[in-house]
This record gives sequence, structure tokens and C-alpha cells, in this order.
Amino acid sequence: MYPDSYVPQRLVKYFRDGLVEQEHLGFVVSSGFEFGETFGYPFYLRSCAKPIQASLIVDYALDFTEEEIAICCASHAGEKCHVELAKRLLNKIGVDESKLRCGIHKPISKTALEEMIKNGEEPNVFQNNCVGKHIMMLALCKKNGWDLDTYDQLEHPLQQEIKNRIYDFCEIEEEDYPITKDGCGVPICSMPLKNMLRGYLNLFTSEKYKKIRDALRNHPYIIGGEDRLDTKIMQGSDNLVAKVGAGGLCIVVNLEEADGILVKILDCDMQAREITTLSMLKKMNWANIPFDHEVKTLHGDVLGEKKFVGI
Repeated sequence: MYPDSYVPQRLVKYFRDGLVEQEHLGFVVSSGFEFGETFGYPFYLRSCAKPIQASLIVDYALDFTEEEIAICCASHAGEKCHVELAKRLLNKIGVDESKLRCGIHKPISKTALEEMIKNGEEPNVFQNNCVGKHIMMLALCKKNGWDLDTYDQLEHPLQQEIKNRIYDFCEIEEEDYPITKDGCGVPICSMPLKNMLRGYLNLFTSEKYKKIRDALRNHPYIIGGEDRLDTKIMQGSDNLVAKVGAGGLCIVVNLEEADGILVKILDCDMQAREITTLSMLKKMNWANIPFDHEVKTLHGDVLGEKKFVGI
């Protein structure tokens, strides 16, 4: 049975004219250290599962290009490049749009959202940040003769295959960690943070799954897009692959050092996740990627700073 408590560490403070205005707590995990004590408490893997799920593209020899693999791993911002690529891939596998069960939401990209509103358009399924993963799932079902209408159910052979693959990569031996539905409706596993990081190290250091690694390295904008943290990290470095997940998660692997770090912000604040992750990359001499650390008025007056205080 997993523990029912944890002790997070204070990671980020916002100062306004000398006073603390916000604090964000969480965890930073690496092979050699851990900020905060999780005691093995499980958290949901969320969209950080996507590259591991995409390993099935290799295992089942799907004929996908690097860009197509990237959209399957993506939590994309719903921009034109993402939408068009997802449409082409769905057409390539020969499955109707009505089979997609990921749901519809507005594009994450501010620019894409403004363009959609300007044109009087409604959101569509291809702007869903998880649509690539769902197209991949349909492709796997079609290749294996599995039912297309229930692919999002835990009992479905596809989801059982995905669960087994995640457990293998993340070295999960216990079966009592909770499984729930992700935001897009498919099952998502939980596990200790150290196992999440282990899964990424096992995946991205494996020559068998080089296609997954290359898809992220060579197509960072497809993985995220406008103002997305994982895209910033991969565009701003030579040897890092990164993936964000809802729930305040970001996992980064240094391919040169075969090491990685995982950030989990407990209140799921995206800016605190970015400050923590980029600050850690700088402290570890992995990358020096600038970020907005100033607290300002609408008129541009600097009143304070957003500061990483984890160490």
C-alpha cells in the first residue's frame, strides 16, 4: 500500500515591494537528490505519459514520420501547424474524425485563440492538445483489429498494452497504484515521482526507441508550441528532451549525461513550474534559458521578483 502523506518543499516565492505575495510548493527529483519528501506517494503521470505511450509506434512498426511521432507525443498549443499535421495523420490512417474521443477545447496558443475568435470560428477537435495521442491510439487499434469505439476504456486491449508498457518503463512492480481518467478521457496511471523519472531515462536512453527521442529533439515546436515550456527547453539546448504534463509536471532528460530532473508543483501553477525547471537547469549547468522573473505593474514599473528558493 502506498503512503498517504508527503512533505513538499517551498520552491518559488513572488515578492512585491519586499513582501511575499505568493508561495509555490512542490518537489524536484533527480537521480542524485530530491527536494521535498514524497515517501513514495503516487502522483498521476498525466501528459508526461505520451512519449512512453508512443513507444508502441516502434513496437508495432507504425509507418509514422518523425513529425507524426512528435504530434503523437505532443501537448500542443492548437496552432495551424499542429492542426494541419493532425488532420493529415488521421487521413493517413484512414479513420473518420467521429472516432476521436479526446473532446474539444479552445487552442492553448493565445495567437491561435485570437485568430479563431477574429474569424468567428468554433473550437475543433484537432485543436485539442491530446489529439495526436488519440490518432495514434486509433492507428494501433486498426492495425491490431481492436475495437475503435471503446479504445478509451481501461479494459480495452490497447489500454492494457499501454499500462503494461508504462509499468515496464517506469519499473512499477506493485499493482495497487490508482488509475483514473486523464483530461482527454483515456486511462492514466499514477506512481511515485522517482518512477516517472526512471521511465523517461529508460525510454530516452534506449537505442531501440531512438525514433521517439529524435521526434522530440528535431520537432520541439510540434511538441508544444507558442510559449510552451517543453518547447522552450528543447529549442534552447542541444542535449535536452523535455515534456510537460498537467498537474504541475515537467520532466527533462539530459541525453549527454543520461540523467534527468522532474519538477512537480503542487498547486499546478504553470509559471512556478517554468521558474523552477529553468532555474534548476541553470544551476545544474544544463541550459541557460531566460524567463520573466519580474513582478510589474501594467505600466511596466518593476516592483519585485519571482524567485526560485528551492536551494
